[in-house]
Amino acid sequence: MAGSYFQLDHLAVGYRGRPLIEDISLSIEKGEIVALIGPNGAGKSTILKTITRHLAMIDGNVSINDQKLSELSYRSLSTQVAVVLTEQMKPELMTCRDVVATGRYPYTGKLGILSREDEVKVDEAMEAVHAKELESREFNAISDGQRQRILLARAICQEPDTIVLDEPTSFLDVRYKLELLSILRKMAKEKQITVILSLHEIDLAEKLADKVLCVKGDRIFQYGVPEEIFQEETIRELYGIDNGYFDPCFGSIELPRPQGEPEVFVISSCGKGIPVYRRLQKEDIPFGAGILYTNDIDYQLARLLASEVVAEKPFCEIGDDAYEKAVNLIQRCRRVVDAGAEIGSCNRRLKELLTDAERQGKLYRV
Repeated sequence: MAGSYFQLDHLAVGYRGRPLIEDISLSIEKGEIVALIGPNGAGKSTILKTITRHLAMIDGNVSINDQKLSELSYRSLSTQVAVVLTEQMKPELMTCRDVVATGRYPYTGKLGILSREDEVKVDEAMEAVHAKELESREFNAISDGQRQRILLARAICQEPDTIVLDEPTSFLDVRYKLELLSILRKMAKEKQITVILSLHEIDLAEKLADKVLCVKGDRIFQYGVPEEIFQEETIRELYGIDNGYFDPCFGSIELPRPQGEPEVFVISSCGKGIPVYRRLQKEDIPFGAGILYTNDIDYQLARLLASEVVAEKPFCEIGDDAYEKAVNLIQRCRRVVDAGAEIGSCNRRLKELLTDAERQGKLYRV
């Protein structure tokens, strides 16, 4: 395809000559971010190690900028591709700056002596990951999250066209997860560096990646843009989810809804019901929700967590059918929660429901 930079052509990967995944074919454009997702043990790391020559290819080809991976010298490969794998390196008596500086070795002479220009690039790489304060500290004495930032700095220091990362956010807290992924996105878009990485956090993969590769079993389950991949049924099948839900609207994994007849009916709109839904779910209280328009954000979550949802078409006045369903549901529930619904001309019949619930002594206002 036009602009293709990194190509996998009928690639087979595995161990000791035995294929784990076969017939992997895809093209990655320069500056694209591609995220690999899928269950543990599916083979994401095996793919990444193969395309960086840490594992031998079993079949097929990998090409970088129209050059076959098998024909590149290790020195040439190291100037084009930087790698951050999950295996933690444990260098003895090396400072963080020393570790980052090893990223310049493909460009130095046999003695590995850094020039002034190399030293500047080390400084720039450490500043890019906000790690200058760590430069004099021993690498083995810092936290896992700090090590991940140092290893990313080393990769940046190589000035590669492609960075390959295996679960780079695994040891990071939320702040540094976001910071690291923001750095990668900036590098991809501003410097046209291709980024290929595996991620456990599918919500971050959805927000970061240009393309997503789904790995499952002995095959590539699906490959495409996030809008195609992050659908409820696709994620359910990819991960074999049978004890909860993936919500494409929020990009989140939801625990199962409470089981049983609804005990509480929640009247809400415009997101105001969401905290109530979650509280009832945590307390394992089955509930109903309504009357919600199907384009309301409350509806998107209620359909997953509520035992019953009374819904109406968007921009329509609440009809008799939906209204009667809500009345009957209120009669069956022991309590009605007014979560603070925004009431206008179309949904004005919610006032009647609230009045009816108050008359029955069931109304509780949040």
